[in-house]
Amino acid sequence: MVTNISHSAEETHALGEVWGRAATSGLVIGLSGDLGAGKTQLAKGIARGLGITDRIHSPTFTLINQYETGRLPFFHLDLYRLETPGQIIAAGLEEYFHPLGITVIEWAERWPDAFSRFKSRFRQVRIETLNETDRRITYEDFGG
Repeated sequence: MVTNISHSAEETHALGEVWGRAATSGLVIGLSGDLGAGKTQLAKGIARGLGITDRIHSPTFTLINQYETGRLPFFHLDLYRLETPGQIIAAGLEEYFHPLGITVIEWAERWPDAFSRFKSRFRQVRIETLNETDRRITYEDFGG
């Protein structure tokens, strides 16, 4: 498990950019953390690292936003409004767990067994709020 301490939203964004530049097709990144912890900020950085210049919005109400302008397609999901794996399946989101591109999932803990079921390359990320500006970002990579 790797741990980073971010001292600002800009540092969280910069970490995401590094991940986006290094990402290869098929990667799924699951983000967990409280409201306001920085999940969307990290997702925005990943998108920038992929070369996406579109404005990145949290898909809280749409469930998914797709961006095709970078070097790889970017699928940004938000499971906050879905409470069970059955709701996720009914919403048709399973295909994004083995993407032809990169998928970032906010509130990934809403479907705890999804990543073992789909055998995707998966980065599990936990963002903890330490104080008003500082975040502990821990992650671990799974799969091939």
